[in-house]
Amino acid sequence: MKPDDTDWELLATLQRDASPSNQALAEQVRISPPTALRRVRRLHEEGLIERQVALLDEDRIAALQGHGLTAIVEVTLDRQGAEHLDAFERRAVQDDAVRQCYRVAPGPDFVLIVRVHDMPAYQALAERLFTQDANVRNVRSFFSVKRAKFETQVPLARG
Repeated sequence: MKPDDTDWELLATLQRDASPSNQALAEQVRISPPTALRRVRRLHEEGLIERQVALLDEDRIAALQGHGLTAIVEVTLDRQGAEHLDAFERRAVQDDAVRQCYRVAPGPDFVLIVRVHDMPAYQALAERLFTQDANVRNVRSFFSVKRAKFETQVPLARG
């Protein structure tokens, strides 16, 4: 399926705010409600819309819960064969503290964005993912003191 201009407009609109009713969405995109519903369903079925979620303010949630620590972690493995990279990736993405996992090159093999309650929770994560894995050669962690920008929208080029 190749999206047309209306599909791109639906995607752009839903990226900004996925909460409006189908009626409101149809009005924003200037199509009929049945057309909007049919197209959005198709965009889901085609996998262009992965899921719709509510984005929470991590800093406000952390303030209510008393803590919150974000770290950007570079991980270099000793052996970089596909089976070793796949094995580490599987372990990383299964850990609830890992919010994002990127396989990168050149440089480290992985960059992880992790979110934990506090420093002891980070230490537990480090032991689970890095210390107990004999294939992890090097870990560099950077602790966030301020998040200046966080964007979820994917840049869209029209058809």
